[in-house]
Amino acid sequence: MIPPAFEYARPASVDEAVRALAEAGEEAKVLAGGQSLLPLLRLRLAFPELVVDVGRIPELRGVREDGDTLVIGAMTTHHDVVTDPLVRRHAGLLAAATATVADPAVRHRGTLGGSLAHADPAGDLPAVILTLGGELVAQGPRGRRTVAAGDFFVDYLQSALEPDELLVEVRLPKADDWGFHYEKFHPVAQSWATVGVAALVRRDDGHIAEARIGLTNMGATPLRATAAEAALTGAGDTGSVARAVESAAEGTHPAQDTAASPEYREHLARVLTRRAVLAAAGMG
Repeated sequence: MIPPAFEYARPASVDEAVRALAEAGEEAKVLAGGQSLLPLLRLRLAFPELVVDVGRIPELRGVREDGDTLVIGAMTTHHDVVTDPLVRRHAGLLAAATATVADPAVRHRGTLGGSLAHADPAGDLPAVILTLGGELVAQGPRGRRTVAAGDFFVDYLQSALEPDELLVEVRLPKADDWGFHYEKFHPVAQSWATVGVAALVRRDDGHIAEARIGLTNMGATPLRATAAEAALTGAGDTGSVARAVESAAEGTHPAQDTAASPEYREHLARVLTRRAVLAAAGMG
């Protein structure tokens, strides 16, 4: 289809972008890598009066350290996230999960910030950022504010970003001493995950001292499997892990759609959580 007509702006700085968004209000959309917005425009599911292209703002790209925190610019592409040595060292879970996103063409165009701002619960990266305890930094006319990942994803395709705000960076506490794994089920290559599981595990004396588990596509937002996290504390073998992850779907609200029933998604959550935790803990 041919998208509806819209005005186009290509600011050279974050301040210019914020001014354009503030002037247009709710009638504007941000174009980052375009992998989420362009399909919506072509299908006429989005009707913005203004598209603000932030692809030429250099300050939105790159990875740097800030003490014990890793800072990733919102316009950093998936490919650059996967290959960046700082990400691989300090946030290996993010690098591993991003490597499973779509295909190489999409990973060279799509961006971390664009994926997170789109807030699709079937996307791989929101659950990963939630699991890593990330924070998202937005800039608007009133300055910058930081939002915890648990508060950023509000509802299906809805984030905490105001219409006049731009996501500028993602901040992640370094997770050097944690084992990690991302496991997902998608029946067709390049398709959205039917269910995905992000696992971070810290072991002590052969047992799991702490586990963090994020769930993809098990509700209207990414979720933490808190019951399974608690049950995994002290697990030291495959049997105890298998028993602990039986609660992985507790508190979730998976959708009924053409890909799967809620019951099947709950089954997948248990199976994939077991696999992800065992791999992250080095038991698999």
